[in-house]
Amino acid sequence: MRLRRVYDEIEPGDGTRVLVDRVWPRGVAKGSFDEWIKDVAPSTELRKWFGHDPAKFGEFRKRYLAELKDPEQAAALNRIRELEKAGPLTILTATKDVEHSHAEVLASLLS
Repeated sequence: MRLRRVYDEIEPGDGTRVLVDRVWPRGVAKGSFDEWIKDVAPSTELRKWFGHDPAKFGEFRKRYLAELKDPEQAAALNRIRELEKAGPLTILTATKDVEHSHAEVLASLLS
């Protein structure tokens, strides 16, 4: 499983490319990835509270993991797990700081 920005060049080893952001990334054309699983992304309220502030990342991770127990988000997470079992998987996000993002939390759950 790989974690990359949606703006990165497609590489042969990417396998299935899955966007995990709730909002469509600016300037990205359809066909840049295989699936958009937006229901796995954090709620708008949590995303706004976090504001991509690395100092809040520990608390963000805790709150996001709690949100992932919601049936809709859990089903979306299970879809990503199914894709991972099927072959190479790349999780994509538009976030600039991938290491302090919901995509990193997802990657840690999957690997």
